[in-house]
Amino acid sequence: MTAQTLHASARETLENWDADSEDAESLRHTMLAFLDSAPDGCLRSHVPGHITASSLVLDEGGTHVLLTLHPRVGRWIQLGGHCEQDDGTVVDAALREAQEESGIEGLRIDPRLLSAHTHPLTCSLGVPTRHLDLRFLVRAPGPASAAPVTISDESDDLRWWPVDDLPDGAEKATIDHLVRLAAAR
Repeated sequence: MTAQTLHASARETLENWDADSEDAESLRHTMLAFLDSAPDGCLRSHVPGHITASSLVLDEGGTHVLLTLHPRVGRWIQLGGHCEQDDGTVVDAALREAQEESGIEGLRIDPRLLSAHTHPLTCSLGVPTRHLDLRFLVRAPGPASAAPVTISDESDDLRWWPVDDLPDGAEKATIDHLVRLAAAR
């Protein structure tokens, strides 16, 4: 795979996104304009900013969400990270990240974009950059109790939480919004 195939998949994903608000629609157009100006914009080596792929991982019933205590962010957030040259699409990147960060086999991803977000961050580049995050819905097989997790070296902690009882330090507004979008599907 190449930066070009990732780029094309990011464009297609955004073009087909049924944004849920005027703000989301505005962000969709901003991200498309970013991609028009950044042929390598899906790779972390693009220092001004880059597309990332994350996943709201829910158990089969949608009652529990898997969150990581992110070492750089210092908060409980959804799983995700950088696209890699070997990822065929941004959907592949989101699923790979969810599998790597959770250790759960049999995850299933909805290829339709759930949400998008942009935020400044000093990531593995070691310099301030901007993540343009494409967020997808991923389902684990069975209930949370049947999906044991393995904490990766990219996380300080990893746990299932009831969607209506998130931990202190969670990005509650973000997670609640993603859970509402997932429930609407």
